[in-house]
Amino acid sequence: MSVRARAASQGSLEDPDDEVVPYSEDETDDGDQLPEPEPRPAPAAEPGWSFKNKGNAIKTYKYNFLTFLPLNLYEQFKRAANLYFLCLLILQIIPQISTLPWYTTLVPLVLVLGITAIKDLVDDLARHRMDKEINNRRCDVLLNGRFEETRWMNLQVGDVVRLKKNEFIPADILLLSSSNPNSLCYVETAELDGETNLKFKMGLKVTDERLQEEDQLARFNALIMCEEPNNRLDKFVGTMIWDAQSYPLDLDNMLLRGCKIRNTDECHGLVIFAGNDTKIMRNGGKTRFKRTLIDKLMNYMVYTIFGLLVLLCAGLAIGHTYWYESIGSKAWYLYDGLGYSSSTRGFLSFWGYIIILNTMVPISLYVSVEVIRLGQSKFINWDLQMYYADKDTPAKARTTTLNEQLGQIEYIFSDKTGTLTQNIMAFKKCTIKGRTYGDPTSADGVALDRGKPVDFSWNKHADNKFQFEDSFLVSCIRSKKDPQILEFFKLLSLCHTVMVEHKGDELVYQAASPDEGALVTAARNFGFVFLSRTQDTITIMELDHEETYEMLALLDFNSDRKRMSIILRFPDGKIRLYCKGADTVIYQRLDANSQNKETTQEALDIFANETLRTLCLCYKDISQAEFDAWSQKHQAASVSMGNRDEALDLVYEEIEKNLLLIGATAIEDKLQDGVPETIAKLAKADIKIWVLTGDKKGESTMERTVQLRNRQTQRRNDPQGRNKKLKEQFFTESSKNALVITGGWLNEILYEKKKKRRRLRLKKLRKRYTNSSSAPDSSQPVDDWEKEKRQEDFVDMACECSAVICCRVTPKQKANVVSLVKRYKKAVTLSIGDGANDVNMIKTADIGVGISGQEGMQAVMSSDYAFAQFRYLQRLLLVHGRWSYIRMCKFLRYFFYKNFAFTLVHFWFSFFNGFSSQTAYEDWFITLYNVCYSSLPVLLVGLLDQDVNDKLSLRFPKLYLPGQQGSLFNYKNFFISLFHGVFTSLMIFFIPYGAFLQTMGQDGEAPSDYQSFAVVAASSLIITVNLQISLNTSYWTFVNCFAVLGSIAFYFGVMFDIHSAGIHVIFPTTFTFTGAASNALRQPYLWLTIILTVGICLLPVICIQFLHQTIYPSVGDKVQRNRKKYEMEDEEEERKKRKPTFQRGGRSRRSAYAFSHSRGYADLIASGRSIRQRPRVRPELRESIREAPQAENI
Repeated sequence: MSVRARAASQGSLEDPDDEVVPYSEDETDDGDQLPEPEPRPAPAAEPGWSFKNKGNAIKTYKYNFLTFLPLNLYEQFKRAANLYFLCLLILQIIPQISTLPWYTTLVPLVLVLGITAIKDLVDDLARHRMDKEINNRRCDVLLNGRFEETRWMNLQVGDVVRLKKNEFIPADILLLSSSNPNSLCYVETAELDGETNLKFKMGLKVTDERLQEEDQLARFNALIMCEEPNNRLDKFVGTMIWDAQSYPLDLDNMLLRGCKIRNTDECHGLVIFAGNDTKIMRNGGKTRFKRTLIDKLMNYMVYTIFGLLVLLCAGLAIGHTYWYESIGSKAWYLYDGLGYSSSTRGFLSFWGYIIILNTMVPISLYVSVEVIRLGQSKFINWDLQMYYADKDTPAKARTTTLNEQLGQIEYIFSDKTGTLTQNIMAFKKCTIKGRTYGDPTSADGVALDRGKPVDFSWNKHADNKFQFEDSFLVSCIRSKKDPQILEFFKLLSLCHTVMVEHKGDELVYQAASPDEGALVTAARNFGFVFLSRTQDTITIMELDHEETYEMLALLDFNSDRKRMSIILRFPDGKIRLYCKGADTVIYQRLDANSQNKETTQEALDIFANETLRTLCLCYKDISQAEFDAWSQKHQAASVSMGNRDEALDLVYEEIEKNLLLIGATAIEDKLQDGVPETIAKLAKADIKIWVLTGDKKGESTMERTVQLRNRQTQRRNDPQGRNKKLKEQFFTESSKNALVITGGWLNEILYEKKKKRRRLRLKKLRKRYTNSSSAPDSSQPVDDWEKEKRQEDFVDMACECSAVICCRVTPKQKANVVSLVKRYKKAVTLSIGDGANDVNMIKTADIGVGISGQEGMQAVMSSDYAFAQFRYLQRLLLVHGRWSYIRMCKFLRYFFYKNFAFTLVHFWFSFFNGFSSQTAYEDWFITLYNVCYSSLPVLLVGLLDQDVNDKLSLRFPKLYLPGQQGSLFNYKNFFISLFHGVFTSLMIFFIPYGAFLQTMGQDGEAPSDYQSFAVVAASSLIITVNLQISLNTSYWTFVNCFAVLGSIAFYFGVMFDIHSAGIHVIFPTTFTFTGAASNALRQPYLWLTIILTVGICLLPVICIQFLHQTIYPSVGDKVQRNRKKYEMEDEEEERKKRKPTFQRGGRSRRSAYAFSHSRGYADLIASGRSIRQRPRVRPELRESIREAPQAENI
């Protein structure tokens, strides 16, 4: 072996597109698989063999010392607003058209660019430090036949590395061997998916036996053929060819970068993917950028303002052309010696007015919006009423750009298991040989009115927390009279992928899903105790004796198969297959002579109506010859590189048939606290909730599907109907309707099949339809138009229902349903889930919410907002979402108003200065108006304002409706702000103008000079806009009051300083309004003018607000009017609830059936060694008497 003999992975010429590689197992593209490799040895020095020596160094930072300034400026000037103001700054440098000093634009532009650049710099410096720390971590690599320490950055593909306990994994590594038996390795994946529970990885049996020592590892010369680098954390496909033998590789053999070695002293591995090719780095790519409706509307409004600006400037330029032609050119005292024609002067005047009126497009708007959003996100994070103390989990706003959209949600798409329910399972009932067990029954089989827990003291391995009320089932088991009952629980103790830890005399089970853990625990209590397992055997205690079974094959569960099987060799040599799964797939595979199918189905329906989760259990005896033939096919499929999963599924199908039914289990999954109340409140807010789940449905939806197909047939029979836009209602009756539909019917309706099959079938259908006079199958669409109409019909029908439940749907179908509602209803959607199977749905919706529950953190890692309980959703939407929407709308309406009022004074002044681009204000006032004089009060309204408090927001969900309707910020509101600004600017210009005409001051001097007029107009404007925001403020605090009064005081303080003689002496050309403020404001006449101007500006607003709230009060106005009464009622209610009350024997609500989407530990079965230690759990208090929780302070 050479100094560094590295295994090279095959790949294509092009790198895969990470955006195309899907995350969900349901979205795999069959076209991306590698061809089947031929078994062949691959020596390290084979001639012509190409090596991919990719380094392991990573680079996540964007800038370095030389590129920061140019690259950051380039990125910032890609924003239209920044580029616009840069162009203005360039125009202001040109003397012929400059009407304002350059600093009036430069100061706010530099402020905006500087704040953003500092933020980007701080973020990038953190990335630099992180990259440096990671790249310089140390690990052991095999060099020259022995392990030497090296930096992570020096690792390359093909290196053999040694990792020790508590070390991070430096690359994507194939596990070869470990210090644990059977090369079992424990890893923590917190940095990968947020989960802190340990995962199990295992090396191949051949590498475990032959690659334990340094010299053995040095001679290792296998060829690894695997998939190309991609971002799929849930899948790996590869084959190891060593000594002319092929061995299948999958994710269970891989140690992924970012994980940490736990409970394993030492392990060895081979680097497969390094650096940016690792899965964690591939997942650090671009994410879907979500924008709010207000964002989009705001951009359109900025474009509208820019259009108005161009029109105004063009009109003023034309006015200047005619004025100069008729007046200016004939006035000798206006001669400037430039010799420009009137049209040239008009052209220059156009650009001059573009500079003057540029504040109509506010540069500080976008920065202010981001500050408000950041503050609102912090309020969500700090909300103690969304903090879940049991798990020490606060609410988390993982994005700062979507807060106001929380106040506009129309549709919520929710997972059920773990989202609406607790995902904590308890075995409640079962049916065996057609008889149902689980209701309160005595040991003699007599039904009881009130049951009591069964005494399991006879079983030393029983779990004390397990509760069951049917004593008759226990007596049947202990008597051993019914072999079917014994076979039922033997199956539960053998057919699973649970890992076991022996902690003293106590058994601790680690299950891939809560369902599986509940079933194995139930078998344990009924006397069939799972004790240990190795890669080849399973040992159980069968009542009073111990038995060991040889495991021949484990056919693991996935969301497509919806079942799992195990093939065992019994001690007497008999081979038997045990299978458990969903009734829909098990019943299709039952033998024709299987008994009790009808009675078991009836029991399943009863269990489903009782909201219990069900699984069917069955078995099959297999001959040795049949197993040998099947085993060869299984081995071939397991090393397949092309479509390995599909090949294994086909092989599994061959053996999983002609099964014999034993019975079915029923598991209870309790609803989370507050779920019914939350759904009821959201429904009152006119938010429609759809449940998209893998659960079993309770009743058929055939009738409505027939309606959909009838409409499709009518369209085909009416070729002219394609141009019709008639909408017919599906439900004529006025009562509320509910739609329950399965994933299978959803496929029929939406025609969502695999891409290749869909294209081929459509092609055949079109060909057959054109070549034959007969109509095609009505269940399949002929073309894309018909497919779209079918989808639209489905959405219309579903939206007419008050409740929609989609059962047995895959993760891809969940995302498709969300996409359809977004596409055809143009509605704002929110998806909420807790598991990896909800990630696609969460990413597809406008808002994604993750619940940190029992299924790990994958949903949280992909979400926009996260918390621990579904009930917090009502507070997130009805309180934080509504407040954020109202605040943002107020902020934008006022922001546009104050800029129109400020800028349009220049427009009116133009009619009195020959349209000469003369400004109406002093230059420094123009510079500081948006930055200092009027920014803080409106910023605080955007951060703190609330029309009613949080309790009333939850008490009156109808307050949420304006957000859904978008009634607080739209083009109507925009033009109202525009006309309000026009009115204010008229008053601010013409009232002082009229007051200055032919007047005389107290000292006998006329105060009607330009500078005094500018001071009066500016003072009137500042007082008006700051008092206007006071009228719009609903929630007053000391900070708001200080901001309004402080802004006015700050304006006068700065103005007197800027107009002082001292600063004029230092900067004579920059500060030219020497003494203007002191001269003007010492005249009582001008103070009266300011008061009159402010009064006339505000009086109509006060009158309109009073009349609107009196004659046309909104729901919010009515609630505000009676706020004191409601607050007193709430206080009285809370006083009553403070007394602790005790409830006896209270029963919790139960959820509906579900089938877990999580994959088991099939290929990770170890030798029965202890898995991770768990902290000792203290005995719980009796649940029969518990203190009722205090009412939540909402």
